[in-house]
Amino acid sequence: MKLIVGLGNPGKEYEATRHNTGFMVIDEIAKALNITVNQKKHKALIGKGIVQNESVMLMKPQTFMNLSGEAVRAAVDFYHLDLEDILIIYDDLDLPVGKIRLREKGSAGGQNGMKNIIAHLHSQEFNRIRVGIGKDANIPVVDYVLGKFRKEEAEAHHLAIEQAKQAAIESIKRPFNEVMSRYNGK
Repeated sequence: MKLIVGLGNPGKEYEATRHNTGFMVIDEIAKALNITVNQKKHKALIGKGIVQNESVMLMKPQTFMNLSGEAVRAAVDFYHLDLEDILIIYDDLDLPVGKIRLREKGSAGGQNGMKNIIAHLHSQEFNRIRVGIGKDANIPVVDYVLGKFRKEEAEAHHLAIEQAKQAAIESIKRPFNEVMSRYNGK
């Protein structure tokens, strides 16, 4: 089974915020694969489907960003998943809006949801897609990530979500390093 996790915060007030970019990507993957993500399990909303004979689970942790590792760990333990079968999709302040970056391993880079996942998995050795949300030195980080995208950022952000969706779907069908080399060049 492949586990694809998008990070975000539950609740209407967070829906269109920068920090919910991972949830936005999961929503687009779900539409493309015709998977409904509405079952409550593992401290998350999940949906399951089959893609080219591969079982896939989409996940939106409902623990709030900083405790995302609890949901990921619960699913990993329940399904006996290998770390190589996990893909985490999340927002990144260090990438400009509209850019994505795929990695097979690495640190959390200051992203609290990723810090918690790394702590719960006791490893940094899992695939991830970082989706750029940029940053603004004039706005405190917490206010910025919980803020909504400006009109002039909307198109670039939409394109990044589309790219992240496509990369995630391709990673179900082919080795992640191949997908990574294809999308990191864009």
